[in-house]
Amino acid sequence: MDHYAALRANVGLLGTKLGDTIRGQLGDALLERVEQIRLLSKAARQGEELQADKLKQVLRSLSDDELLPVARAFAQFLNLANLTEQHHTISRIGHASIEKPEPLQELFSLLQDKQLDGASVEKAVASLSIELVLTAHPTEVSRRTLIHKLTEIAACLTELEQELTAVQQQKVELRLSELIAQAWHTNEIREQRPTPVDEAKSGFAVIESSLWQAIPDFLRELDTKLIASVGKGLALDAAPVKFSSWMGGDRDGNPFVTSKVTRQVLLLSRWKAADLFAQDLDLLSSELSMYQANAALKDVAGDVSEPYRLVLNKLRTGLLQTRDWLTEALKHDRLQRPQDLIWHNSQLLDPLLLCYQSLLDCGMQVIANGKLLDTVRRAYAFGLTLLKLDIRQDAGRHAQVFSELTQHLGLGDYAAWDESARQAFLLAELANRRPLFPKNWQPGADVQEVLDTCEIVARHGSEALSTYVISMAGKPSDVLAVQLLLKEAGISFAMPVAPLFETLSDLQNAPDCMQRLLSIDWYRGYINGKQEVMIGYSDSAKDAGVFAAAWAQYSAQEALVAICQQAKVQLTLFHGRGGTIGRGGGPAHAAILSQPPGSLTGGLRVTEQGEMIRFKFGLPKLAERSLALYASAVLEGLLLPPPVPKQSWRDLMQQLASDSCEAYRAVVRHNPDFVPYFRAATPEQELGQLPLGSRPAKRNPTGGVESLRAIPWIFAWSQNRLMLPAWLGAGNALANAAAQDKTALLDEMQQQWPFFATRMSMLEMVFLKADTDIAAYYDKVLVPDELKHLGDSLRAQLAADRALLLKLIHSDTLMSKESWIRESIMLRNTYVDPLHILQAELLHRVRHQPERVNPMISRALMVTIAGIAAGMRNSG
Repeated sequence: MDHYAALRANVGLLGTKLGDTIRGQLGDALLERVEQIRLLSKAARQGEELQADKLKQVLRSLSDDELLPVARAFAQFLNLANLTEQHHTISRIGHASIEKPEPLQELFSLLQDKQLDGASVEKAVASLSIELVLTAHPTEVSRRTLIHKLTEIAACLTELEQELTAVQQQKVELRLSELIAQAWHTNEIREQRPTPVDEAKSGFAVIESSLWQAIPDFLRELDTKLIASVGKGLALDAAPVKFSSWMGGDRDGNPFVTSKVTRQVLLLSRWKAADLFAQDLDLLSSELSMYQANAALKDVAGDVSEPYRLVLNKLRTGLLQTRDWLTEALKHDRLQRPQDLIWHNSQLLDPLLLCYQSLLDCGMQVIANGKLLDTVRRAYAFGLTLLKLDIRQDAGRHAQVFSELTQHLGLGDYAAWDESARQAFLLAELANRRPLFPKNWQPGADVQEVLDTCEIVARHGSEALSTYVISMAGKPSDVLAVQLLLKEAGISFAMPVAPLFETLSDLQNAPDCMQRLLSIDWYRGYINGKQEVMIGYSDSAKDAGVFAAAWAQYSAQEALVAICQQAKVQLTLFHGRGGTIGRGGGPAHAAILSQPPGSLTGGLRVTEQGEMIRFKFGLPKLAERSLALYASAVLEGLLLPPPVPKQSWRDLMQQLASDSCEAYRAVVRHNPDFVPYFRAATPEQELGQLPLGSRPAKRNPTGGVESLRAIPWIFAWSQNRLMLPAWLGAGNALANAAAQDKTALLDEMQQQWPFFATRMSMLEMVFLKADTDIAAYYDKVLVPDELKHLGDSLRAQLAADRALLLKLIHSDTLMSKESWIRESIMLRNTYVDPLHILQAELLHRVRHQPERVNPMISRALMVTIAGIAAGMRNSG
């Protein structure tokens, strides 16, 4: 049985519609050219060398007028292929073809097989705490206008699965043609970079179009499975999954995120929440026309014939007034907030719960547990602030505040003090009740900005804000400094302050830093038994390679769990994962289960970045499945924790980490040809022109690789398909272990240790996505002769590593056990390959014939970058 026939049929249908659109606008000749390229690409993928040469020849000979439409045709097709694949994972027909059954069904069957007692399961579900933090890193290449059209196309594909009459079928197909034409006639590349406020709005759009429906649907499913398993469902106030955001709060290295922007985003978030809840109440009030009510509802509504409507309409009116006030507040820097606005979650929940309880008391459970319960669930999950905002700032910026202050007060320079002097100063001031900042002090602009941000935090309170993350934190004083700044701003709640440990040395020093911090009496008293720590995946991998980074992350987490258990502090680990393997990405279920035992006890916090938000949460059913995947993985990790690694496993992993780090750095840091080769072989320099995210691509515009943000670093290597950061060093380390006769131990680790099995599986996926032929073509066209030797040796290393991995996993095919992932990569290759060849040609023209470069060529280059990102799926 061909599991993927339906997928291919849908891909074919959308491809035909796209072809019709291209023919309609640009004529038969161009469509024939696109089709010729597609067929040549398909033949080339099947190993026909003559066709591969012809493909390159045809793409090189495209006229300036043909470049952009051809690039757009393949990029648009990849967007449609991705959408079809997303739809396939949740469609009635496609569902049966994916190996994995429903995540929650699978989990509860597993728990039953393991004969876990109901009380443990019930307790684990009750304590389930997953917080997904949406971030807007510059990898989301599709514009919101395009995303809306893609969502509508998915709805049409769902309709086509029903039994339709000929007239109905024709109507849906017409709508499909219209939507695909709309997408074709829409600029897929933004004219300007999005602002942080634009990025925040895209987060709200995901909630409105998808998560708003997915959350109550997911909770309903979890409730049903729980009742079937233990005889008791979820509590009414259950909110096992919540959402936060970095969009408009992450100011680390982003000069465009200011205190004014943060305020604007906080108000917009409330505006959107008021609007969405008002829409819910509009529907509820039209449906809840019942007259029977309990005494509590009658006390509030009075003696009226439709008490539910009265209470809900009053709440809706209050929300609309709040929304109107927020519209005005967004136009002014300061606007006095009236007392009667719907501002706190209790004001939303109390009337809803009053109606809910009354319906139950009057025997109308079926009505109570319908649309009203959905709105109650949303109120607990999203509240009146929709997305809680994190604040992130660099530790150096906080130190700068105290440096200016101590010099102003004549106390010397805080920046020059050692750690014990800093701690003594900060702790003395934290215990002091008088204000620290003099009224007549005029700090510099950078310092004032930090103080203004803290004031915004204090003003907006705990319902609107989540965690204050300190990047480049390495010492207890980095955390105490933020606590003091928040105290001086007049904060009235204990905001969690999370140090972020991101480089290899940061991760190695993290346990010592936290041990010292938790040994401070004032601090332990202040945090009330709860501590959050953020683990960085991007910078550690960029710094040391994937194996060394992964082991440092694991070891740090394990040590932090032990330290916090000893201090009787509940630890929440916050994982700064990216979409790519090189940045801690990959399948969430496997990643969660490969963490150390005990690391999920305090809940899970994890970033969802860039385009991965759309791939996981872009459609309501897809979002529901993604939430179920997270919940099932965390519950499994809590109830059936992975084994504590044996000493022999640890020793070998330590050796693999050291060897891989040495091999990785030998190339990236110590080979003088590496940086010039990287700049020549990838579109790294041109990426800065793509108006993707609001953040600059570099922390320091004149620096080398170390100054590059982790995202463009990964993004650039995925564009030429060498995928270097995701594998470099790992193969050398595995080869050393195999040469030392440790293959039996490697086998044991793969079979029994989820952490190691996941690393090997990630390498499989990377090697399937990497392509030495394409990387070699970039070198041929773009790299100067004197640097070509480096590309040759890296590709040889990749081929050797791939062969070794196949031997170690006892397979002759990559991803043979994950045929769905394999099929998905193969499906897209035919359409990505021409974009790679075209991109290499365009880069050559841009770099070597600048006089021939016109706006069409520049835009065609941007389209190839965006198209390849769509085809590679996890670009940053």
